[in-house]
Amino acid sequence: MEKMTRYEEVVHQAREAFHSGRTRDIEFRKKQLKALKRMYEENESMFCAALAKDLHKPKQESVLLELNLLKDDITHILARLDEWAKPEKIASNLVTMFDTPLIYHDPYGVVLVMGAWNYPLQLPLLPMSGAIAAGNCVIVKPSEVSPATAQTIAELIPKYLDSDCYHVVCGGIPETEELLKQRFDYIFYTGSPQVGKIIRDAANKHLTPTTLELGGKSPVYIDDTVNMDIAVRRIMWGKCINLGQTCIAPDYILCSKEVQEKFVNKAREVLKEWYTENPQKSPDLCRIVTDKHVSRLEEYLKDGTVAVGGEVDKEDKWISPTILVDVNPESKVMTEEIFGPIMPIVNVNSAYEAINFINKREKPLTLYIFTKHKDIPNLFLARTSSGSSCVNDTVIHLSVHDLPFGGIGNSGMGAYHGKASFDTFTHRKSCLIRNYNKIADAIGAKRYPPYSEGNMKFLSNMLKERAAPSLKYLPYLLTFGLGVASVFAVKEIAKAVGADDD
Repeated sequence: MEKMTRYEEVVHQAREAFHSGRTRDIEFRKKQLKALKRMYEENESMFCAALAKDLHKPKQESVLLELNLLKDDITHILARLDEWAKPEKIASNLVTMFDTPLIYHDPYGVVLVMGAWNYPLQLPLLPMSGAIAAGNCVIVKPSEVSPATAQTIAELIPKYLDSDCYHVVCGGIPETEELLKQRFDYIFYTGSPQVGKIIRDAANKHLTPTTLELGGKSPVYIDDTVNMDIAVRRIMWGKCINLGQTCIAPDYILCSKEVQEKFVNKAREVLKEWYTENPQKSPDLCRIVTDKHVSRLEEYLKDGTVAVGGEVDKEDKWISPTILVDVNPESKVMTEEIFGPIMPIVNVNSAYEAINFINKREKPLTLYIFTKHKDIPNLFLARTSSGSSCVNDTVIHLSVHDLPFGGIGNSGMGAYHGKASFDTFTHRKSCLIRNYNKIADAIGAKRYPPYSEGNMKFLSNMLKERAAPSLKYLPYLLTFGLGVASVFAVKEIAKAVGADDD
């Protein structure tokens, strides 16, 4: 027998573990999730050190945007897992009125989770929690571009989780290619649209379902009604965390010339307040992940006029928070995902013009709308398509656990976070449990040959979908029913009194 490769062995071991049935046990899943949470709690300093080494990530961003998100997600899952996992009862029709239709929540089997380098801890491990909760065995592939975090994950996971069911595979492109040759039951990938297409092609070989969490250009619309001080702080915070290397970072701004002037002036003031005159020395800003990305971002500075920032230090992998004006809408900075601290501004004269601008481009992962008008958010939400949306803030919508997070079109497919993570890694299996009932059998006998016009009409009527009764007049019917009941009650009392008198 031909010897298996390392990747075949890993997948085979996970599949054998899944077929043993141990991950189907809810208590086993809870035990693994609690162990995973304990791993985050007991190794916070180790994870923070790895994130600082890979991205110069400040402790506050490491704790709030990676570790706390992971811990709180597990707490959220554990409080609801029993309810999520139990079979779901479904309404019957007249033919199956004596039977039990159910939806079972089955795990897919062996799933592959591939994380990205920009949030190298939470991007592979947040979906892993959902996959564990759903009862799957999991193989995690952290990003090789953040090697310190990847190595930390690989070192710690076997110490806390079942080593047959859960595996970590590290490596670069060759290792990823070999891994993708294996047959998985589900693939979850976070990264770029370009690589997402490669993942999808590999999955198609085995008709493997996939979730692709990709990127894109998330626009920000600002009108002249906003409190500019608050709006600038919320927008520039979303842009500057992780030095702009966030898939849902605000990518560009659409606003009028007048709003642009106010925004730039306030942003210059706020950035100085946050990061001093020399932001490169600030402990609160990350670094660009590789030299290649620094060179890519430096090219974008040529696509407009630098109104704020613009400093580059390749040796330090540094680009300062930058605002560009006079930007050509067809330039690279406006047609490629920026993934860095550069904020271009394009001028529009109305919300309608902004909507048209957005709709001519690929569907964004997130849409941000800043306005005090009550009708403007509804206008954008009704006339544009995006993976998610947030009004009058940025990024913070990810803190709501049961808001599904995912893209649409070029920005991805599928969703996760909270219940959506459990649903993503769960197959909803339909099941009808029939009873041996004389009435049901008499009805069912109408389906057997020899066929007749009468039986056909009878079954058609029994199987016919019926609209749910309207509850509009229910209060009146209840009042009427109570009134009628009262009349009968009074008559019965009167009879009883009359009988006593006799």
